Amino acid sequence: MEQQLDYAAVRAAAGRIAGAIRPAAVVPAAEGVWYALEYLQHTGSFKARGARNFLAAHHRAGTLPEAGVTIASGGNAGLACAWAARAQGVPATVFLPANAPRVKVERLRGYGAEVRLVGDRYADALAACEEFAAASGALASHAYDHPLIAAGAGTLLDEIRAALPGLDTVVVAVGGGGLFAGIATAAREHGVRVVAAEPENSRALNAALEAGRVVDVAVDSVAGDSLGATRVSADALAAARYEDVRSVLVPDQAITAARRALWEEHRIVVEAGAATALAALRTAPQPLGERVAVVLCGANTDPGDLTAPGI
Repeated sequence: MEQQLDYAAVRAAAGRIAGAIRPAAVVPAAEGVWYALEYLQHTGSFKARGARNFLAAHHRAGTLPEAGVTIASGGNAGLACAWAARAQGVPATVFLPANAPRVKVERLRGYGAEVRLVGDRYADALAACEEFAAASGALASHAYDHPLIAAGAGTLLDEIRAALPGLDTVVVAVGGGGLFAGIATAAREHGVRVVAAEPENSRALNAALEAGRVVDVAVDSVAGDSLGATRVSADALAAARYEDVRSVLVPDQAITAARRALWEEHRIVVEAGAATALAALRTAPQPLGERVAVVLCGANTDPGDLTAPGI
């Protein structure tokens, strides 16, 4: 099933996932700044949008096999894939390294997924996932690098615009680039600026822009668990070249401070990856816009370090 990432794909995704996902709440945070509370989404992150769109599109096209779907991911993408597969009534087989945290394994099983633990690296799990897909006929999904996944994520932008008339800038964290690519595609249609925020030491998009092509990067960041992609998608790089897109890097210290500020000021608990977007706003040398939405994209994290005494 041939797909491309454009605004028509985002609008089609919105139709497919309507009623299945939670529309984003957008709340005022400070003068000229609003938060898009996407961490309240099913499975705790924006990934539910792309996973639901991916499976719904294949279901409607008659290309969703009885063997279901498979993915290598112990993070938000795996959870979203398992959730979406359950909604479609098909099996989900999720591959993880054998050292994956037990809490992630149990959450995946709670969504009805079959969990297979392979090797001690993500690469081992990915290789096993690919072998399983080839042998079983299961549909292989990806955490971020697919037009249907990105288009589903991009539906968030129109929801923010509907809730916040006059929106001129949206700030979004970037890992592999699925959320960013989808949002930037929709934002371009409406003349909305996009600030793509990455940790200084997990900068796959920024490095790709600098090199003029997709390149591999090292990952060493407090936000590496969710923004730790070693390379961005080609769609993300293409979107980053749009006129109204700006790539910024933020230090881990600013990310940690932003995450703590969200807890202390609003009692909001998010992942370090989600706090990266707010860190970009807080460290900007000048205002990013007059009506700015900061996407708080995921909350699958341990809040213990936020509530521990003396920190």
